[in-house]
Amino acid sequence: MTYGCSTFIRLPINFIYLPLFLFTMQGSERHMTYAGAGVDIDRLDEIKSGIIKKGLTYRRRGFGAPMGDVGHYAGLIDMGLFALAMTTDGVGTKLIIADAMKKWDTVGIDCVAMNVNDLYTMGVEPLAFVDYISIERPDDELIRQVMIGLNEGARQANISIIGGETAALPDIIKGFDLAGTCVGYVEKDKVVTGESIEAGDVVIGLPSSGVHSNGYSLVRKVIKEAGLKYTDPLPYDSSTTIGEELLKPTRIYAEVVPIFKKYRVKGMAHITGGGLLNLRRITKYGFDFNDPLPVPPIFTWLQKLGGIEDTEMYRTFNMGMGYVIITDKDNAGAIVKMTDGKIVGRIVEEGCVIRGIRLW
Repeated sequence: MTYGCSTFIRLPINFIYLPLFLFTMQGSERHMTYAGAGVDIDRLDEIKSGIIKKGLTYRRRGFGAPMGDVGHYAGLIDMGLFALAMTTDGVGTKLIIADAMKKWDTVGIDCVAMNVNDLYTMGVEPLAFVDYISIERPDDELIRQVMIGLNEGARQANISIIGGETAALPDIIKGFDLAGTCVGYVEKDKVVTGESIEAGDVVIGLPSSGVHSNGYSLVRKVIKEAGLKYTDPLPYDSSTTIGEELLKPTRIYAEVVPIFKKYRVKGMAHITGGGLLNLRRITKYGFDFNDPLPVPPIFTWLQKLGGIEDTEMYRTFNMGMGYVIITDKDNAGAIVKMTDGKIVGRIVEEGCVIRGIRLW
């Protein structure tokens, strides 16, 4: 069971963009936060490490006993020579935007991605997936489109969807929710835990496809308070709407499987809710991002629009880097050649700095 740095866009100031410009100037005084939008990452971490972790004390003995402690990206079960890995996750409030746009054909990809990407971080190859859809009332078209995305996500990750559950819960659910559970396997002596990471190791960053599936409570608050609609065109790209950009599916990092099977990978991280704070899950060491990936315009626009501080952006969003690989200097070059990423920094004794911003 698992629990689970900025450049501004220069907008033309004319009669079309003046209201937006004035709002952003006002927004910069408010400093919106993820906690202010209803998601307090620090409080959630306290609950996970306190109430949840302390409450789950029973552990099976004998064959099939758990390996390790609760709290990494996936849970491991001892299966002899192999470990069976399990993780579970959902799409979150991104689904509210899908409802508003009546476009549900990509959220299934998000659901698969949020699970398989977590498995990859531990050197696990995903095998099978089950989904869970809870819905206010049956909707044939919604379900049909969700299945399209789930099937495409399974294709990208090379997994089988072997079952699932659809429940109509009108007294509980408003709209619908989508989550899933994924299992995979890894040889026990090849589990990637982050324990071998040391100062001087190389950090490789892989680009994200956009906002992915985290931070949407804050995203939606920013859009709402700006008086914008998801069908409005993006100010920096009139060829697409705000909703279409925000519904871009989470990238599935399946290309890392042959990497961790061939090269010595010391640690990996899927950058999800909590942004770069996720890196603290895999090592006690710090990070110096001296050559980070470019920040996509969706993030700089949201930051300007909501008056969000730099630190809050990197504590909430992936900021253009959705996955991190940590390795030694000898293997870094070969690994980079197998990806569309690059070396973004190095491991240091403590702290995390990116673009002059200290995150911890």
